[in-house]
Amino acid sequence: MAEIHRLIGDVRQVIYVKLSLFDKLVNFSLLIQEEAMGDFSSVSREGGLTIITIERPEVMNSLHPPGNAELAGIFDDFVADPEQWVAIITGAGDRAFSAGNDLKYQASGGDMSGQPSSGFAGLTSRFDNPKPVIAAVNGVAMGGGFEIALACDLIIASDNAIFALPEPRVGLAALAGGIHRLPREIGMKQAMGMLLTGRRVSAEEGKQLGFVNDVVPAGEALEGAKKWAELILECAPLSVRGSKQAAMDGMNADSLEAAIKGKYEQIQAMYKGSDFVEGPLAFSEKRAPNWKGE
Repeated sequence: MAEIHRLIGDVRQVIYVKLSLFDKLVNFSLLIQEEAMGDFSSVSREGGLTIITIERPEVMNSLHPPGNAELAGIFDDFVADPEQWVAIITGAGDRAFSAGNDLKYQASGGDMSGQPSSGFAGLTSRFDNPKPVIAAVNGVAMGGGFEIALACDLIIASDNAIFALPEPRVGLAALAGGIHRLPREIGMKQAMGMLLTGRRVSAEEGKQLGFVNDVVPAGEALEGAKKWAELILECAPLSVRGSKQAAMDGMNADSLEAAIKGKYEQIQAMYKGSDFVEGPLAFSEKRAPNWKGE
């Protein structure tokens, strides 16, 4: 009888192990939902996270109008997809996030028409996205590349990353948002120190100035960004969107009182959503919340 019980126990253990492995395989298949390669970029989706990679390492991930248009379409899809809650943008390879505008393409007579209305990388003039976007800066972020990063909500930089707005050195200006975003993020005097000189700033100095959130070892920018994304994904999506919109729009209010009393579409959506009930309910039941994003 003891031997029979032992055999039954062994069978149960085998079944348990196989079911556990099956669950992990199912969960993994659900996690990696889709991978797509475009002409100038790639997209992968892991659960509610969209990862967008600029795929032009041969030109330091610099961008031309066709590349910007492709990225604009990707971000259009991200904004419209109710199942995607956070995005990361990074550059292929370990040398550059993006060196900005592809000046060689422009100088060689390349077609400069077709720039998307949403700006450089489909981000710098996009003001309709309440969802968080993280820049995983894995190297050089110059000119338009830095402006892409500034248009994101968080910047996670590898310790070999370099930031600059060098446009004045070539007779241009940082007109894809850099001139206006940088003073808002680090203050006017510190911003002028970069805008008027085009000087290069390291990742560590960027963190000290206030435009970099976190510095990670070289080669780990994407993984570092994923860790921040995981923290965001632990929160209620509508709460995240409401917080982002209220903070951003509140900066344009006439006063602190006006900002606090302002009406924000995403905050109203949060109040009306099922997650507004799920959060307190999960807390009272001492369990993890099951966010729906609705």
